[in-house]
Amino acid sequence: MNASLLKLVVQRLALGLMLIFFVSILIFAGTQMLPGDVAQAILGQSATPEALANLRAELGLNAPVYQRYLSWLVGLLHGDLGTSLTNGQNIATAIEGRLSNTLFLAGCAAIISVPLAIILGLVSVLYRNRWPDKLISTITLASISVPEFMLSYILIFYIGVQLGWAPSVAMISANMSFFAKLHAIALPVTVLVMVVLAHMMRMTRAALLNVMQSAYIETAELNGLSRFKVIWRHAFPNAIAPIVNVVMLNMAYLVVGVVVVEVVFVYPGMGQYLVDHVAKRDVPVVQACGIIFAGVYISLNMLADIFSILANPRLRHPR
Repeated sequence: MNASLLKLVVQRLALGLMLIFFVSILIFAGTQMLPGDVAQAILGQSATPEALANLRAELGLNAPVYQRYLSWLVGLLHGDLGTSLTNGQNIATAIEGRLSNTLFLAGCAAIISVPLAIILGLVSVLYRNRWPDKLISTITLASISVPEFMLSYILIFYIGVQLGWAPSVAMISANMSFFAKLHAIALPVTVLVMVVLAHMMRMTRAALLNVMQSAYIETAELNGLSRFKVIWRHAFPNAIAPIVNVVMLNMAYLVVGVVVVEVVFVYPGMGQYLVDHVAKRDVPVVQACGIIFAGVYISLNMLADIFSILANPRLRHPR
């Protein structure tokens, strides 16, 4: 790796860390500006002023905002996410299982959507402006145009209730077998696949069509290679950088954007956990979930940027 390439990679890493730091400030400041009183929410409306004052002192709510932020940030750096205000549980312990469930859901959706998007993109370019291309574009555009919650309820009604092929509530537990878990999450995975598939497929198609205009593609066609071989052997390897970039961005969405799907299907993941504790005004849990979602999203975007840098031949082989 040459010096200029290494410098760009280090700059992207530094930028990612800086973004996470600034996002942590925004998350903490946003939770502090929420209306209402945390102590009042915990003790209820019948609490006495003395009890409220004692609880505020116990929770450190009387300290200046910057001191509370620094204390929270130091805890994060040491892996301490704090304690839930509603049940006294350690947040890191409670989130561990929830995060693994969310990653399992997002991973299953990614395993299906990524290769399917690439295959559909290749088929769309192979039959450009013909009926397979138009059919694929119409279906994918229709799926991305329908809101996630509506798509979820449609699948619940027809597939879960009318046909009974999959459960309407995606409840999983540690003692379930792998295939039982797959059956339980069939509907939310289908929704997530339909949501991210269109974007990845259209980006794959656009990247391939852009490469197909190059002179070496024309040379390969003049040498008598079939259109499929031209696309697979020459166009696809040179279009991989933008395709991987959009795949990484959609992977970030799969992890961060599952909140609506998890709530609709009552799935025991991070999104459901966050919504439950927002309703209870459990600020430490909201802060912990927010920083984890932000960290995952920024990290995957940072990896996409780094891959784009490493895949650029002008940077890898400067004159």
